[in-house]
Amino acid sequence: MNTIYPQFINDIHGQRAMVVLPVKDFDMIMEELEELDDIRLYDEAKKDGVTGYMLFSDYLRNRKGNG
Repeated sequence: MNTIYPQFINDIHGQRAMVVLPVKDFDMIMEELEELDDIRLYDEAKKDGVTGYMLFSDYLRNRKGNG
């Protein structure tokens, strides 16, 4: 795992309110989250006994949440 060095922006009460990350770190986090989501979907399908084939266009539609 890569080391991430976030910067924090505090609100008027001194509490952390926002995080600033370099784009490279943000992109890495997003890729990791997408991979984890793919693993979760695969595990769910395997658990539910889903078999067979799906058209790639159907997969993309479902992946975008439009299915």
